[in-house]
Amino acid sequence: MKICVLGAGAWGTALAVNVAARHHVTLWARDAAQAARMSATRENARYLPGTPLPAALSVQAGDAASAVHGADLVIVATPMAALRGQLLALRDLSVPVAWLCKGVEQALSASQSFGLLAHEIRAQVAPDLLAGVLSGPSFAQEVAQGRPTALVAASSHARVRDVLVEAFHGPALRVYANDDIVGVEVGGAVKNVLAIATGLCDGLALGLNARAALITRGLAEMTRFGLALGARAETFMGLSGLGDLVLTATGDLSRNRKVGLLLAGGQTLAQAVDSLGHVAEGVYCARTVVQRARLLGLEMPIAEGVVALLDGAGSPAQVVAALMAREPSSEPG
Repeated sequence: MKICVLGAGAWGTALAVNVAARHHVTLWARDAAQAARMSATRENARYLPGTPLPAALSVQAGDAASAVHGADLVIVATPMAALRGQLLALRDLSVPVAWLCKGVEQALSASQSFGLLAHEIRAQVAPDLLAGVLSGPSFAQEVAQGRPTALVAASSHARVRDVLVEAFHGPALRVYANDDIVGVEVGGAVKNVLAIATGLCDGLALGLNARAALITRGLAEMTRFGLALGARAETFMGLSGLGDLVLTATGDLSRNRKVGLLLAGGQTLAQAVDSLGHVAEGVYCARTVVQRARLLGLEMPIAEGVVALLDGAGSPAQVVAALMAREPSSEPG
């Protein structure tokens, strides 16, 4: 199978490295200088240092249309902010397309009430595209190293699900198919917001009890939000819900958790983001998630606390105090 991965960040590179032994893989980089360095050194020193690029992996730059020509599957490995433009450029493709980004697009104008999930963007700009998402609990570094990982391929199109499983299911990657793309995308987006909260909890040394409570109640928030958008409840007990939440909220490689840790340590948001060197999607989608939840009449107190922290409307200690001061309620709920 010929696979083209558009985007040479950590996750796109890791996925390309993982499957290069089984498929003909082209990794496209937006930056021609970066592509040249990667081709010469056989390493993505900027985003995935220490991981050698297989000899069979081709690195390209230039016109993305040329890179995807002849591909059987196209993977969009850009941040959420670049997805709209990529899907617009790919809208006439007849082969399956899948994105890796996990987040919510920011509202494009003051007149737009809320930002969109990836499948909603696709419906706007490329309605005829056979498309879906590859998601689940996965740190790029471990995927590149061939460590055991389970992912979920979600799409309303059976052909897309089948192609993604055929492409990526292998000795170190187990891929499950799911037709609930709404639930898979909500899980992938909201877990990033909740990971910031858990990083805050750990940074303030609130203890393991507090971390467990945040993850559990965060899962309840995620599920409420997803159900209101048409997802199925069982999706949030799977890889893209509970699985990705646990990984991102507790793993030391999590960029979103790192943001919470740095904010708890007294850094400003700008300092925390600048120190990462990578995109932390939770920072960019937290406000949109809360905004859309409010329009749906939903309570998401943990996500709202994250937004207050990011906006400078409360200190870490104040955000925690506000959560603990909420009126008692029943579980589940």
